[in-house]
Amino acid sequence: MDPRDITRILFEDFRPQTIYLFYAVGYAAIAVFLYGTYTQIRKYRRGKPDAAWGELWARFLDMAKTMFTHRTLKRRDPAAGRMHSVIFFGFVLLFIGTSTITLEYDILAPLLGVRFWYGDFYLLFSLVMDVAGVGLIVGLIYMMYRRKWLKLPKLNYARPDRKPGDPDYDRTFYRREDWAFLWTLILIGVTGFVLEAVRLVWLADRPAVWDFRWWSPVGAVLAHIMQVAGLTAEGAGALRPALWWFHGILALTFIAFIPFTKVKHIFTAAASLMFRNPMAGRVLPRIPEEQESAGFKTITDFTWKQLLNLDACTKCGRCHEACPANAIGAPLSPRDVILSLREFANKTLNASELPSEAELDVHGKGPDQILQETLWSCRTCLACVEICPVAVEHVPIIVQMRRKLVEEGEMEPILQKTLQTIHKSGNSFGESKRKRAAWTKALPFQIKDARKEPVDIVWFVGDYASFDPRNQKVTQAFARLMNKAGVDFGLLFEAEMNAGNDVRRVGEEGLYEVLATSNINTLKACEFKSIVTTDPHSFNTIRNEYRHFDGDFEIQHYTTLVKKLIEDGRLKIKKKVNYRVTFHDPCHLGRYNKGYDAPRDILNLLGCELVEMARNRDNSFCCGAGGGRIWIPDTPGLEKPSQNRMREAGAIEGLQVFVVSCPKDLTMFEDALKTSGFEGKFVVRELIELINECVEDGDPEACAPAA
Repeated sequence: MDPRDITRILFEDFRPQTIYLFYAVGYAAIAVFLYGTYTQIRKYRRGKPDAAWGELWARFLDMAKTMFTHRTLKRRDPAAGRMHSVIFFGFVLLFIGTSTITLEYDILAPLLGVRFWYGDFYLLFSLVMDVAGVGLIVGLIYMMYRRKWLKLPKLNYARPDRKPGDPDYDRTFYRREDWAFLWTLILIGVTGFVLEAVRLVWLADRPAVWDFRWWSPVGAVLAHIMQVAGLTAEGAGALRPALWWFHGILALTFIAFIPFTKVKHIFTAAASLMFRNPMAGRVLPRIPEEQESAGFKTITDFTWKQLLNLDACTKCGRCHEACPANAIGAPLSPRDVILSLREFANKTLNASELPSEAELDVHGKGPDQILQETLWSCRTCLACVEICPVAVEHVPIIVQMRRKLVEEGEMEPILQKTLQTIHKSGNSFGESKRKRAAWTKALPFQIKDARKEPVDIVWFVGDYASFDPRNQKVTQAFARLMNKAGVDFGLLFEAEMNAGNDVRRVGEEGLYEVLATSNINTLKACEFKSIVTTDPHSFNTIRNEYRHFDGDFEIQHYTTLVKKLIEDGRLKIKKKVNYRVTFHDPCHLGRYNKGYDAPRDILNLLGCELVEMARNRDNSFCCGAGGGRIWIPDTPGLEKPSQNRMREAGAIEGLQVFVVSCPKDLTMFEDALKTSGFEGKFVVRELIELINECVEDGDPEACAPAA
């Protein structure tokens, strides 16, 4: 048998007019696709420039690795990740297979006389296409099951920022779109197999077809079923044209509408991953000198990459599920912010002519505008950015929109007063600068003034550690540890200002620059090797953001320093404790700066039994203080994030100590311990207090677990 006979003839028994019509439909579908692609690119070009360009090859490789491993999709939802990978690879293989046919039939054969789609290649091709088709259908069926029967809360499109009756409360369109997407792909896959089976029955008398039918196993099984059911070769031949057209039109329509539907996430998600900023949220952008006002007011203030981010969102709900504000019933879902802005962009930027500036304003209560309450609910904890599988960067967008609110004075009066207090006194407590180091007076030793003499380490203390009475005890304990270890350290005393991390995330960029510049100038005038801080908020901005203001310093969180001091024998463990503890990862030490291990290593060195809460490390739950929320009153009647976290810790049997390593965490959780009903069952303690209890001559009363 001639191997060239072992192939599939695409248009056998079709009249020329039918073939011409098919190509006309095909070219029309491609034209619609190209026009849709053009409108999307035009939309992105209407955004501001973005600094995401550069290192394109490295970016491409990282994107490809992420897509082919599905590493971001498998996190915290491995079943969905695995099934999506089956759909993805099935779709890719089917697309490559179809492109291979087109390559030979429409390009190589007529132009160069080259043919390869026959014989062993064709048989292997058929087998791979069947396997890919089965994978695609199985994955899609699982996704249907997941949506219909599992009823996962994160796939519920109910909006926490709207009420029934609001113009854009109802998002049933998204559910219809999801189901249309799933059913269309399943129908394409199923009709492809049925068409294959009908062809086998039709050509059953040809050895070049029938003898090799098992290289198309699904089609072969269906063909035998059809024959048993009474389908003849003549009947199959009569059925084939209608089925062929149905399958073809369905596939071409799918292609045509890619730029206009959810399907475009195939491309936008890849582009979003390629242009992702690994420091998103950790480092916020400066306001360009040429920009007249701060922040984002209109949709055209967004960069092209941020507009791309809006389209990349797949509505998977992982950010919705991870968001602490959403968990307590606040009017914020990171997903809904992105979807609202996407709809707003599609409505305004897809028009051939841009609407007026007033119609481009993204702030307000109109359809797809963002409410003030929504923006102020954000804790900037990065939980959404961390878990997004397609690298949508929610927090920088929210902060940019906050900047506009701050500029226009649209904020809680108490927040505005706090910002004014910081501007006046350099701290959020409104205390005199001379009192910043008042806590040192209770110590039996003097601490050096780093402004006046060289030191190895400058200790940047931070507001809460300096002024809050409860945190002052921890600050004094850390000073004793540093002194005991023989560390040559000093303070900035009254020259230290609020580091500005939360001021910046509130959206007060001007005040942040004043604070950062002052601290940088002070530090530059000192002679030292590195900085240490007990405050993760200060740690983040000094480590990641000061360098953009000409302040590049080496800094570490105290957990890293203390771990080394213990391991080097400079801090000696007097005794080991056997407390049953759990540890809360501070957002700015954990998610922001990946400082997960040092605190846990110290707890192990101290002899503690660590029991992790379900939400830990990169999935840690925010205490609620971040993003300036510690200065904003909580909505009456709503559970606080810190109370939610206490309930999670309270479920640990025999828990004695809830350990923190952040001054704001200590404040938030000690309050939540009382209000959530767990007082007397366990205690909240700073890790420094546990260390102090265990080191040589440590204070045995520093930590007193509940009986």
